[in-house]
Amino acid sequence: MNKKIDFLFETPNESLGYLLWQATMRWQREANKALSEVGLTNTQFAILSALAWLLRSSKNVTQKEIADGSKTDRMMVSKILRTLQKNGLVERKEHETDTRAKCVFLTDKGVEILQKALEIKNKSNELFFENVTDKQQFSKELQQIIE
Repeated sequence: MNKKIDFLFETPNESLGYLLWQATMRWQREANKALSEVGLTNTQFAILSALAWLLRSSKNVTQKEIADGSKTDRMMVSKILRTLQKNGLVERKEHETDTRAKCVFLTDKGVEILQKALEIKNKSNELFFENVTDKQQFSKELQQIIE
Protein backbone atom coordinates (compact mmCIF):
# COMPACT_ATOMS: atom_id res chain seq x y z
CA MET A 1 0.00 0.00 0.00
CA ASN A 2 1.40 3.38 -1.01
CA LYS A 3 0.72 6.06 1.54
CA LYS A 4 1.06 9.69 0.59
CA ILE A 5 3.94 11.55 2.23
CA ASP A 6 2.93 14.93 3.58
CA PHE A 7 5.77 17.35 2.79
CA LEU A 8 5.84 20.88 4.16
CA PHE A 9 6.93 22.23 0.77
CA GLU A 10 5.63 22.05 -2.79
CA THR A 11 9.16 21.39 -4.13
CA PRO A 12 12.48 20.42 -2.48
CA ASN A 13 13.95 23.79 -3.50
CA GLU A 14 11.67 25.51 -0.98
CA SER A 15 13.56 23.81 1.86
CA LEU A 16 16.55 25.77 3.19
CA GLY A 17 18.10 22.57 4.53
CA TYR A 18 17.89 20.87 1.15
CA LEU A 19 19.37 23.91 -0.61
CA LEU A 20 22.19 24.15 1.94
CA TRP A 21 22.93 20.45 1.47
CA GLN A 22 23.06 20.85 -2.32
CA ALA A 23 25.27 23.96 -2.09
CA THR A 24 27.59 22.22 0.36
CA MET A 25 27.93 19.17 -1.87
CA ARG A 26 28.74 21.35 -4.88
CA TRP A 27 31.23 23.43 -2.87
CA GLN A 28 32.94 20.23 -1.64
CA ARG A 29 33.17 18.77 -5.16
CA GLU A 30 34.69 21.95 -6.56
CA ALA A 31 37.10 22.33 -3.64
CA ASN A 32 38.24 18.71 -3.95
CA LYS A 33 38.78 19.14 -7.67
CA ALA A 34 40.83 22.33 -7.17
CA LEU A 35 42.88 20.92 -4.27
CA SER A 36 43.70 17.72 -6.15
CA GLU A 37 46.43 19.81 -7.81
CA VAL A 38 48.40 19.59 -4.54
CA GLY A 39 47.20 16.11 -3.56
CA LEU A 40 44.77 17.19 -0.82
CA THR A 41 41.10 16.73 -0.19
CA ASN A 42 38.98 19.56 1.16
CA THR A 43 38.79 17.80 4.54
CA GLN A 44 42.57 17.35 4.69
CA PHE A 45 42.94 21.02 3.81
CA ALA A 46 40.55 22.00 6.63
CA ILE A 47 42.51 19.95 9.17
CA LEU A 48 45.87 21.34 8.00
CA SER A 49 44.47 24.87 8.13
CA ALA A 50 43.08 24.35 11.63
CA LEU A 51 46.48 23.04 12.74
CA ALA A 52 48.29 26.02 11.20
CA TRP A 53 45.93 28.49 12.91
CA LEU A 54 46.40 26.77 16.27
CA LEU A 55 50.19 26.68 15.87
CA ARG A 56 50.18 30.48 15.60
CA SER A 57 49.32 30.72 19.30
CA SER A 58 50.59 27.45 20.78
CA LYS A 59 53.63 25.25 20.31
CA ASN A 60 51.79 22.17 21.61
CA VAL A 61 48.70 21.50 19.52
CA THR A 62 46.90 18.24 20.23
CA GLN A 63 44.62 16.18 18.06
CA LYS A 64 41.72 17.06 20.40
CA GLU A 65 42.39 20.78 19.92
CA ILE A 66 42.40 20.33 16.14
CA ALA A 67 39.06 18.48 16.31
CA ASP A 68 37.57 21.12 18.61
CA GLY A 69 38.95 24.01 16.55
CA SER A 70 37.66 22.62 13.27
CA LYS A 71 34.38 21.41 14.82
CA THR A 72 35.03 17.91 13.51
CA ASP A 73 34.88 14.40 14.89
CA ARG A 74 38.01 13.31 16.81
CA MET A 75 38.16 9.91 15.12
CA MET A 76 37.97 11.50 11.68
CA VAL A 77 40.74 13.94 12.64
CA SER A 78 42.85 11.02 13.84
CA LYS A 79 42.37 9.16 10.55
CA ILE A 80 43.17 12.26 8.49
CA LEU A 81 46.27 13.03 10.56
CA ARG A 82 47.53 9.49 9.97
CA THR A 83 47.19 10.03 6.22
CA LEU A 84 48.83 13.46 6.40
CA GLN A 85 51.67 11.98 8.46
CA LYS A 86 52.11 9.13 5.98
CA ASN A 87 52.33 11.76 3.22
CA GLY A 88 54.99 13.70 5.13
CA LEU A 89 52.87 16.80 5.82
CA VAL A 90 52.63 16.52 9.62
CA GLU A 91 54.56 14.96 12.48
CA ARG A 92 53.21 13.71 15.79
CA LYS A 93 55.33 13.73 18.94
CA GLU A 94 54.75 12.99 22.61
CA HIS A 95 53.20 15.90 24.53
CA GLU A 96 55.62 17.49 27.01
CA THR A 97 53.29 17.17 30.01
CA ASP A 98 50.38 14.88 29.00
CA THR A 99 51.63 11.37 28.23
CA ARG A 100 48.24 10.39 26.75
CA ALA A 101 48.34 13.17 24.15
CA LYS A 102 50.38 13.67 21.03
CA CYS A 103 51.33 17.07 19.67
CA VAL A 104 50.95 17.68 15.97
CA PHE A 105 53.32 19.81 13.88
CA LEU A 106 53.51 20.83 10.24
CA THR A 107 56.60 19.59 8.42
CA ASP A 108 58.43 21.83 5.95
CA LYS A 109 56.67 19.94 3.17
CA GLY A 110 53.35 20.47 5.00
CA VAL A 111 53.94 24.23 5.19
CA GLU A 112 54.80 24.35 1.48
CA ILE A 113 51.75 22.32 0.43
CA LEU A 114 49.42 24.26 2.72
CA GLN A 115 50.64 27.59 1.34
CA LYS A 116 49.93 26.43 -2.22
CA ALA A 117 46.59 24.99 -1.12
CA LEU A 118 45.57 28.29 0.50
CA GLU A 119 46.08 30.10 -2.79
CA ILE A 120 44.14 27.43 -4.69
CA LYS A 121 41.32 27.36 -2.13
CA ASN A 122 40.99 31.16 -2.06
CA LYS A 123 40.59 31.23 -5.85
CA SER A 124 38.13 28.34 -5.73
CA ASN A 125 36.05 30.10 -3.05
CA GLU A 126 36.08 33.38 -4.98
CA LEU A 127 34.65 31.61 -8.02
CA PHE A 128 32.13 29.63 -6.00
CA PHE A 129 30.78 32.65 -4.12
CA GLU A 130 31.04 35.18 -6.97
CA ASN A 131 27.24 35.47 -7.24
CA VAL A 132 26.74 36.23 -3.55
CA THR A 133 25.86 39.92 -3.62
CA ASP A 134 26.52 40.82 0.03
CA LYS A 135 29.40 38.64 1.16
CA GLN A 136 29.70 40.36 4.55
CA GLN A 137 26.05 39.72 5.36
CA PHE A 138 26.25 36.17 4.05
CA SER A 139 29.29 35.57 6.26
CA LYS A 140 27.46 36.91 9.31
CA GLU A 141 24.48 34.68 8.61
CA LEU A 142 26.69 31.61 8.24
CA GLN A 143 28.40 32.45 11.54
CA GLN A 144 24.98 32.71 13.21
CA ILE A 145 24.08 29.26 11.91
CA ILE A 146 27.34 27.80 13.19
CA GLU A 147 26.95 29.31 16.63
